[in-house]
Order: sequence, then C-alpha cells, then structure tokens
Amino acid sequence: MNDRDTERTFAALPPPHGRGFAETWWGRAWLRALEETALDSQQLKAGRRLARAGAVGAVSVRPGRITAVVQDRDRTARRADVLLEQLDGEQWDRLLDLAVERAGHVAALLDRDMPPHLVEDAATAGIELLPDMGDLEPECDCDAWDHCGHTAALCYQVARLLDQDPFVLLLMRGRGERALLDELQARSTRPAEVPAAVPHGVDAAEAYRAGDILPPLPAPPELPAEPGLPPSLDIEAPPAPGVDPAALRHLAARTAVEAQRLLARALGVEAEVLGAEEELTASQDAVRLALGTPGTDVLDRLTDGSGRDREALSRATRAWSLGGAAALAVLEEEWTPTGATLARARAALESAWDEDQWPLLRAKGNRWTVAGAPAQLRLGRDGRWWPYRKERGRWVPAGAACQDPATALIGQEIA
Repeated sequence: MNDRDTERTFAALPPPHGRGFAETWWGRAWLRALEETALDSQQLKAGRRLARAGAVGAVSVRPGRITAVVQDRDRTARRADVLLEQLDGEQWDRLLDLAVERAGHVAALLDRDMPPHLVEDAATAGIELLPDMGDLEPECDCDAWDHCGHTAALCYQVARLLDQDPFVLLLMRGRGERALLDELQARSTRPAEVPAAVPHGVDAAEAYRAGDILPPLPAPPELPAEPGLPPSLDIEAPPAPGVDPAALRHLAARTAVEAQRLLARALGVEAEVLGAEEELTASQDAVRLALGTPGTDVLDRLTDGSGRDREALSRATRAWSLGGAAALAVLEEEWTPTGATLARARAALESAWDEDQWPLLRAKGNRWTVAGAPAQLRLGRDGRWWPYRKERGRWVPAGAACQDPATALIGQEIA
C-alpha cells in the first residue's frame, strides 16, 4: 500500500459553530460508542468544550489508531490517541464479498456515504464495522486511565471527519481507500464459479440401512439477546402511493420481536428470559392501527375506539411512529421524577451543554420547557429524553428519543 493507504493526515478543523459534531447516522454511531464508554460525563463535557474551541490540531488516521495534539485551556499541549481494533484478513475477505453482492454499495462509498445495508449484513456475518461500547480505547500523555477531555475532544473532531468521508473509518479498521477499491474491482470482475455437479440419489433401502450411522443433527441455534434490526428504509426514492414508511418500520420491528419469541418457544426458553411484554390496551391498539390507515370510515371508527378526537389521534399516531407505546405514554402521561431518577435527570442536563450554551429550562413534572422557544424535553420512565415542539398551541412530538438531552434538542429552534 502507498502512504495514503497507511496514513492520512487531516488539517485542524475550524470550530463547529452552531452545529453538532455529527450529522450522519454513522457519525452519530461513533459518538454513541464514545459516550457509552466514558465513565466520567464531565470529561465528555470538557472534550466538547475543547473541540468547539478549536483546540484539536491536525488529526492523523492510521490502521487501528487516530492521533492529534490537543491544547488545554492553559495552552499545555497533550498528545491524544484513540485505538480501534483492526479487522483481520478473513473478516476483510467476507466484508468485501458482501460489498460486491449488492449493487450500489461501491457507488455509495464512492459518494462518501456509508450504506446501512452493508453495515447490517456485515454485523450479521459477525463483522462489526462501527465501534460499540468499549471499542474506543484511549491513550493520553496526561496519564488519565479512562477517556479524558483530550481523547474525548479528538473523538468529537473525528466524528466530523467521518461525516465527510466514511473511508476514514475503514482506514481505522485496517484498509485504505485505494487498496479497498482495487480489491472491490478485482472481486467485481471475477468470473462466476461453475456450480458443482449435483450428485445422483441413492437407493431408498440403502439409505434406510445407513440411518443409524448418519451424523447427528447440528446443535440448535442460540437465542439472540435482542430482536433483529429490520432493514433501513432510508433511501432516496420516494415511497409508492399508499405506502407509509413509518407504518412499515413499526410492522417490521413488531415482526422481529415476534420472530424472537417464536424462536424462544421452539428452543424451550422460559418466557422470563425475554421479559414479559405487556398487552396493548384497546386505546393503544387503536392508535397502532390508525398509523397506516387513510382517512376513511375505518379511521373514524378507530378515532372512537381510541377515546380521542381526530386531532388528538393524529398526535398519538405521530408519537407511536417514533417509539410505539413508550412514546405514546410520554405524550399523554405527566409524572414527577423523584429520588435517584430526578438526580440522574439533573446530572444529564448539567453535563449536556457547555456553561455558556446552557438553555434556560423551566421544569414541571417530567417536562422541561425551553424559556422563550417553542421547544420542550420530556423524560421517559426509561431515562430517555424525547424532543417536543409547540404547533398551533399544542405540544407535539418532534423526534425519536435520545439518551443525551442536548442531542434530543438538535433541530429545534434553540439548537
């Protein structure tokens, strides 16, 4: 490989004024791995502050490692490194075969886009392209044993590089852009293998006599810890008439849950292992059914069955499309956090913004409203934050839940 395939150096980026550190789904996945790994939220906050101040110098990207010099507020220069495990040769072979199997994967990469289907297929084959919790290993000459402000700042800056070019991630995993494209080209032009000849059958009596010496059946598969992820529907082509992508996403997710339960039953796994799934009430089920129903007499009956008027049902289906029964509960139930729940919520809010960017929030129960802006955060009982905005005098769901309250408000008027 040439130098570009073994190391790339990116000039220091300007401060990200008025924007988040990651806008693409893979950039956000990178930051999620950082934020779920770091044990000290104050260090993450310090890292965001340093990155926003432009304290991260040129970033060097090599297989398994990223490096930069980060300046503290007192101008002390620190070398920060973050390590990421490389894929081995066998994993690269499987990944490249997956990339050429689907038309459009290579074109998407050349367009500086990370195809979600490629990541999902790779994960199914046991290859993790995107880092997960604990995968980003920090090293810094400030001698911190966990992520410090310097390594966190480096990760936040690299998220911006990943937004611009997913080949940066692939280089960290061990292969540079030129080498990858050459190998993909070679696989794409490889002649198809001639299938092996189908063997002739055997005499039935002979097969019966050999029944007691046949090898045993393979062991049954292990039960996945969680239901599988449905394929991504985020494509450039618009949906066909009458097709509701939100309803399809919900149905696909429900199908994955049911598939896991059926497999558990076939394997004899006790129901307690999966956790009890609460049955939907008639009101909740009416909202679920209304999600994909056009404005017909059926929708009128669902309106009556849900116990809501048409406007309230519209808000309810909007919430359901973002998170099912949990999102509907956040829309319609107000409760008051207390004790440890309240303490965790306050800690999350305090660490979400830099001191000079802290929005004025007015709290009422599990709802924090931004003063002077039509934006609100709602805390779910599971600890996630849901963004809301005011439309025509009503609070309506504005997006999916996030663990970080600042991320939840991205896209709102105060962000």
